[in-house]
Amino acid sequence: MEEIIKELMQNYGTDVFRICIIYLKDYHLAEDIVQDTFFKIYRNYTKYENNEILKKPYIMRTAINLCKNQIRTHWFKTLKTNDIFIPDNQKHIDLDKDFILQKIFLLKPIYKDVILLYYYQEMPIKEIAYTLNKKESTIKVRLKRARTLLKLDLEEVWKE
Repeated sequence: MEEIIKELMQNYGTDVFRICIIYLKDYHLAEDIVQDTFFKIYRNYTKYENNEILKKPYIMRTAINLCKNQIRTHWFKTLKTNDIFIPDNQKHIDLDKDFILQKIFLLKPIYKDVILLYYYQEMPIKEIAYTLNKKESTIKVRLKRARTLLKLDLEEVWKE
């Protein structure tokens, strides 16, 4: 079983870390949540006979739920996180991507989740629907609305 968890960490660890850092905006908190995600998967491994736990959508859903739980804590709410904190040796995001990412964070959570999973994690709509426990049609509508909102917001800024 430990070999399977190591393989999952190698295959999905980077994706889980990316989504965590996007949600939490803090490098060290993201690392903690990644560890918690794989620990939870390890702990619950025997409950799933159909290997659902080995699929990317399940792993991503676990990570997102842990991130949302962290965001709900009093400590996190009092922490001021205006900018995404990434250590100097990890700065590979250019200004345009960072600006767009900040605009994504201003969206309602239902739109933000869909955009992040679709564009940043490159998940197909079917997997996003499973991850968020929604119908595919709901995900398509949310994705379209999120794109429209972002387009309007970005057009206003670029006109200035």
